[in-house]
This record gives sequence, structure tokens and C-alpha cells, in this order.
Amino acid sequence: MVSVRSAGKVLIDRLFVRGTVTATDLVTPRMRRIAIAAPGLEWTPGQHIRVSADGLITRRTYSVWDYDGASLELRVLDHGEGPGARWARSVRPGQEVVFGGPEGSLVTRPSAYHLFAGEETAAVAFGPMLRALGDAPAYGVIEADTPADRLPVDLAWIFRDGASAASSATLVQAVRDLDLPDEPGTAYLAGEARTIQAVRTHLVRDRGWPRRSVVTKPFWTPGKKGME
Repeated sequence: MVSVRSAGKVLIDRLFVRGTVTATDLVTPRMRRIAIAAPGLEWTPGQHIRVSADGLITRRTYSVWDYDGASLELRVLDHGEGPGARWARSVRPGQEVVFGGPEGSLVTRPSAYHLFAGEETAAVAFGPMLRALGDAPAYGVIEADTPADRLPVDLAWIFRDGASAASSATLVQAVRDLDLPDEPGTAYLAGEARTIQAVRTHLVRDRGWPRRSVVTKPFWTPGKKGME
């Protein structure tokens, strides 16, 4: 007879991936690299995983910075006291991590050119997307708090110097100032929900882009459970 505990383990193994943390360290003062051994996954640059941060019920979404077929690398921004932030600060090499396999539609599409806009959390998805594009034309801007928060992502960077990343007029203005081709390309907007909505409004209303040409991915927003 199969015990309830054994049956539960079988179900978890069917629905989730089990990986082992192999390394953790800071890559910026507020962003932690977490490497997880997890061979055999299929990943497209820009996709994310959903990590069980506090039991199987509490899951948090993190973009994958890189995956070499055996180990995936997360870069997790510490911007609060939610369960995801606590997990990222406390996890150590040797610990097991349970997560869903890579998923998500924030991936590049065939396009005349590509536009990226977001803040620190978006930079983690944008980095691998840009690397996968190679020499394809790309424009964009990333907003960070200070220069110390920069990741190696080849886009323009601006800094808010302590201002809130939520509803950031600074990022919207930076996108407005970009010298883009006359015809629309494909835009990838990620990060704080209200800010990327404002950037999308600018592209559609002011620049005349079709809505289908603007891909949005809200990662977080203040005060919304599950998006701390």
C-alpha cells in the first residue's frame, strides 16, 4: 500500500522540479546570484521559474539569468520583507529547491528591431534576451537606483537616486526621449506594474504602436500579495 506521504512525493515530482543550490553570492549590493543544479530543463531566454519560497503554497517568480543545460542561475533583487526576499537571503548551498519548470511569454519575437524598458528586476530577463539576439537591432533603457545596481546588460541605464521605482515618470520620460525608427518594432516592458503600463500607454498613444507589438510582464507592485 502506498502511503499518503509517498503519494504526495510522487505528485510533487510530477508537477515540480527538484534542484540543489550550489552557490550564492552578491553581484550587486542588493542582488543575489543563486545557482541551482537542475539538469535536463528546456529554457528560452526571458523565461522564468516559480520557486516554492515558503512551502508549496507560497511561490515566487524569478527570471533565469542563464542556463547551461545543467545549472540555472537566478539573480534576485532584495527589495522588501516578503517571503521571496526572505528565501533569497536565507538559502544556502546544499539546500533543495522545488520549482516549476521554465515558462513565460517574455521572449523575443521576429522583428525589425527590439525595444526594452524596465528597472532592476527587468534587467535579469533582458540580459539573456539581448545575448540571444546577437547583432539584431536593439534599443532600450533600464532604470536602477544607483550605478552600483547595474548588471552587464548592454542598454542605456538611468538612475533614480532613492526615488520610488513604482509609477516612475523618470523611466517613461527616458523611453520618450529614445530616438527610435519611424516604424514600430517589438517592445518588451517588464518590472513594476504601474510603470510599465505607463510606458505602454506612451508607445501606443504617442508613438502609434499597435498594442500587439508591446509585450508587458509585470513582476511586482507595492501592496499586492504575491508580487512583493
